[in-house]
Amino acid sequence: MEAFVQPQDLLALLPEIVLFVWASLLVLADVTWIRTKRTTALLSALGFLVALGAAVWQMGQPAYLAFQGMVMADAFAAFLAALFALSGFLGIFLAQDYLERTGLERGAYYTLLLFAVAGMMLIARVADLIMLVLALELFSIPLYVLAGLARPRADSEEAALKYFLMGAFASGFMVFGIALVYGATGDTRLVRIVQALQAGNADMALFLAGAVLILVGLGFKVAAVPFHMWTPDVYQGAPSPVTGFMAVTAKAAGFAALLRLFTLVFGQLHSLTPIWWALAALTMVLGNVVAIAQRNVKRMLAYSSIAHAGYMLMAAVAFAQNALAPQAVAAVLFYLVAYALATLGAWGVVVLVERNLGEGVTLDDYAGLAHRAPLLAAAMTVFMLSYIGVPPTLGFFGKFYLFKVTLEAGFVGLALIGVLTSVVSAYYYLRLVMWMYMRPGEPTVRREPNLQTVVTVLALATLFLGLVVASPFFRWAAGAVLQLS
Repeated sequence: MEAFVQPQDLLALLPEIVLFVWASLLVLADVTWIRTKRTTALLSALGFLVALGAAVWQMGQPAYLAFQGMVMADAFAAFLAALFALSGFLGIFLAQDYLERTGLERGAYYTLLLFAVAGMMLIARVADLIMLVLALELFSIPLYVLAGLARPRADSEEAALKYFLMGAFASGFMVFGIALVYGATGDTRLVRIVQALQAGNADMALFLAGAVLILVGLGFKVAAVPFHMWTPDVYQGAPSPVTGFMAVTAKAAGFAALLRLFTLVFGQLHSLTPIWWALAALTMVLGNVVAIAQRNVKRMLAYSSIAHAGYMLMAAVAFAQNALAPQAVAAVLFYLVAYALATLGAWGVVVLVERNLGEGVTLDDYAGLAHRAPLLAAAMTVFMLSYIGVPPTLGFFGKFYLFKVTLEAGFVGLALIGVLTSVVSAYYYLRLVMWMYMRPGEPTVRREPNLQTVVTVLALATLFLGLVVASPFFRWAAGAVLQLS
């Protein structure tokens, strides 16, 4: 009888295994011989770097199914694993000094970060719907805990409770949808599901119902309208480093699952195209319009995050067109990188300006920032311009590729909505820039050299990567081809 675990199976999960083992050992070390939490933070950062190296190594390896068809090792999963590991590494710098000065310094923060990233990497590799549920909960549960890190503050506890309840509700939809898909095709492995569809052995009505319910569950993770209700309160109530990390990685993990499932398995369901269209349009419109009314910068960035999910959902309309599916996947991956750089940088600025937990996060607190900290204000300006899509920032090229694939799919109206909502977004992004440069004030700016260096590097990357490597990088993203076998 063939063994369930083969040596190549372990190599397929090398980045995840590194993080799991590292986090488990770090839990023990943190309560035994480690005396300062800075040591825990440095060791966690080292773990992320090792996992990043493993993910980069995997990019050049051939694709194959592991663990008897439950896990897929391909360039797509390796690409996202590298993005998650890099985000986790930068998330250490977002949190280290902030946790010290706010009295929230706990070694568990860093180990939870490691476990969460391991789950996110795993969700990009799913080749079985059961594995999807396990990976989803593996990264969600640590995020629920991290959102409530600032207890007994009421807003942090509220954020954790809302995130947990809404997450559990969404998971229920997903599990029910998986049950329907299993009932329609007789299997949970993606390869077998596709084979059942091609052979005409699936109950299509049941299969469509299951696909819609799975879409509801994943729509919560990417904060798509109307599954976005948790986002503003959780982003505002959670500690800012947690929010910055979650804004990038949780969204990327949700899109990893969406791309894997709805490109390879559910992509032939042309009846889902109007749903994709409506989701993308509503998410772009609501996110950008409601952001205009926000004076709290954390809530503004929350609605901004919703809007960016809408831009990435535009590419979903091309999934059902096989010729455009690879371009759609590449456009989303490219945009995720541009979004990650700008978002981690923007939340780094928020952490530096925030005086205390929940204090120093309104527009008034950014007045005069250009006078007090000109480099920090310039970096924030770069991030806002990238969000808008102003050349030559990386965000411009990201939106260009998304609009391009949408137009090639024939959805001119949806692309037009994307352009118009981008113009609307310029109002609230540039309003923050105006506050920093044209309003008098004496904002508090924390002297945290490590984080300031990270913010500067991210700003330079956002500004110049588009000029230097936009086209080659897009080809690299296009090389991260989704595969099932």
